[in-house]
Amino acid sequence: MNPRRRATAIAVVGTAVGATGLGVLAAPAGAGTDPDLPPVEAQALVESVLRADVPALSGTVGLDNGLDLPAVPGVPALESESARVFHDGEGHSRVALERERGELTAVLGEEALWTYDSGAESATRVDVPRGEHHRSPGAGREAADPTALARQFVAGARESSTVSVDGTATVADRPAYELVLTPRPDERTLLREVRVAVDEQTRMPLRLSVFTHGTTEPALEVGFDELDLGAQPAHLFEFEPPEGVDVESVTPGEKKGARPDTEGHGPGHRPVETVGDGWDTVLLTRLPEDALRQGSDAGGPTDMGSPRDLLRQVGERVTGPYGSGHLITTGAVTALVTDDGRVAVGAVPEPVLTEALGTR
Repeated sequence: MNPRRRATAIAVVGTAVGATGLGVLAAPAGAGTDPDLPPVEAQALVESVLRADVPALSGTVGLDNGLDLPAVPGVPALESESARVFHDGEGHSRVALERERGELTAVLGEEALWTYDSGAESATRVDVPRGEHHRSPGAGREAADPTALARQFVAGARESSTVSVDGTATVADRPAYELVLTPRPDERTLLREVRVAVDEQTRMPLRLSVFTHGTTEPALEVGFDELDLGAQPAHLFEFEPPEGVDVESVTPGEKKGARPDTEGHGPGHRPVETVGDGWDTVLLTRLPEDALRQGSDAGGPTDMGSPRDLLRQVGERVTGPYGSGHLITTGAVTALVTDDGRVAVGAVPEPVLTEALGTR
């Protein structure tokens, strides 16, 4: 496998940082001399990022995967080199990811979040209470949108981080501050720091970069290559599934910590829960019931055999209070798939995953 293949792997959920499939990755955007900007205090920059309204815009996002982590068997995944992002300035958005086997589109409107896989000819509709579209999570949407992704991370990790401003940058021809979040000493994480390039004018994040210990290159990045501010056509934020497309309707669960897995398509939709907070966050889900059955015909054939065969080749056999399973590791992400189909993922060491599994 190519350790720096240009791709984004999205699985389990469209999570923010440290999730497998296992996150979203993007190439740095912009180049040249760092701009000279007025100084800004770190906490003030954080607050401005969380308060800022995302303006109407369109942009192209570059995607790059440096983890070389395969998709977890039985969980929908995709690979893409770029995405198109649209916002209307009123909380509605559209993200379109180009793939070899078709396009994956996520549209957040006033009443629903749609995801549509043109290759699989399937769509998922997640109801959004009226007026709550600003808060609606969406895997496909946030995973490829550096603005949504970075704001979600900053909001979740700021209380468990040391925050600083480390110079400036140019992203998509726009001057930006480099906001740096470093985990506090008591945080159990594989990550060293996360950098967020914050637009000087709008205060919206333009790029997110994730660094692990002992490296100078980002392990994960997502950022704008091109960005244009301005009104967008209203039809971009509406969606009507094509005739004949299989549509699954999902009602977000009320259980605390649960979020709809909007990357799921068709029957077998699996919710995702979060355990912990900040840098220690672990994502929990469960594979479809037949995903780990023996035989290449269970869960669909792969070029490495059955899903269980794939786990044997890319994971280490482990046992613990959860029973037995396979552990998949990279420098930034750890995933544990148990023999009974439970999945735990996070930017954390194995013991943290074991603890999280013990809570469910």
